Amino acid sequence: MAAADRPATIYLDNHATTRLDPRVLEEMLPWLTDRYGNAGSATHEMGREARAAVEAAREEFAATIGATAREIVFTSGATESANLAILGTAARAESSGRADGHVVTLLTEHHAVLDPLDHLERMGVAVTRLPVGRQDAPADAAGRISLATLEETLRPDTFLVSVLLANNEIGVVQDVAAIAAVVHDRGALLHVDCAQALGRMPLDVDAIDVDLASFSAHKCHGPKGVGALYVRRRGRAVRVAPLVFGGGQERGMRSGTLDVPGIVGLAAAARLARDEGQADAARMRVLRDRLWEGLAARVPGLALNGPALDAVDAAGRPLRLVNNLNVRVPGVDGQTLLATLADAGLALSSGSACSSESPRPSHVLLALGLDDDEARASLRFGLSRFTTATEIDTAVERIAAGVERLRAL
Repeated sequence: MAAADRPATIYLDNHATTRLDPRVLEEMLPWLTDRYGNAGSATHEMGREARAAVEAAREEFAATIGATAREIVFTSGATESANLAILGTAARAESSGRADGHVVTLLTEHHAVLDPLDHLERMGVAVTRLPVGRQDAPADAAGRISLATLEETLRPDTFLVSVLLANNEIGVVQDVAAIAAVVHDRGALLHVDCAQALGRMPLDVDAIDVDLASFSAHKCHGPKGVGALYVRRRGRAVRVAPLVFGGGQERGMRSGTLDVPGIVGLAAAARLARDEGQADAARMRVLRDRLWEGLAARVPGLALNGPALDAVDAAGRPLRLVNNLNVRVPGVDGQTLLATLADAGLALSSGSACSSESPRPSHVLLALGLDDDEARASLRFGLSRFTTATEIDTAVERIAAGVERLRAL
């Protein structure tokens, strides 16, 4: 189908990236044009002005996640933050005589965690990748880690555990506070990838008691190419070795010229996420459930991947991100379905954007116990504050028509 003949695109891939909020762009613009000084240039007013903007943004971002400004290291995004947390912690462990230590993670982690751990394993560090609850487990266990299994896995030489707070494919939310209690009892550190959580659920690094946490601006209506690593400095102070050397920026933990417009945008996006997150979450939950109910009524055999949409923990907190839906469509080829829906003007994916060019099925869905065909025939939906009810209803119509057409071939 020629591009001119395609219907207007409906974007439902907000786990991959989100639209830049116009209010965030407005705050960034001065730092892209007139106020373009280098934050490292302390000898003139434009440089000092840029530095002041960075420090104000650091204070603001820290406040949105329950941290202090000196605990925030600005990076290019959650991938760099995760690498710095994992490899930087490993380097510190090596310098303290734990070169052949042990790290624990989950089979369902993002590749920003799995790939650096593969690297550490090749360097001699032991890595354990824990299974999660399978799809046929109770509705509140699918995709979640077993605390008993974690406790059994930890060793005297375990120096780090890394988990996603909220999974980027199936939306499952881990009980990080409970995980932290187990990890800290054994003397290890806890790194948590919070990229998908900001703006979609309450988030306080003290409440969940983490040591290191990764963030990306573009997952919550901020700019691409900027993020942050939270490094705990209060109480049990954490130290990480740098991966990038040069100018000594970010207290030596991450050298390189600071992206002043991006950092201002990150702080603005985080502030909006804090102030409007509860209202946004309520809207997205309603629209997400509307999408599921519409698809389930129109697509025979449709099945849910991940925890039940209404699953909650003992405190009544949702066990799934309110903007996430992941379904499998039996009886169709997954790649053909995605291509058909793209021609119909739907921006969707079958998994992480970082793995979209790989022919392999989603490692997250395989870890749930799905076979290759089921994983390939799955669709991931991510909603945002800009998603509308009209878009949801139109998407249901286009998906139902596409599936019906493919099944008839």
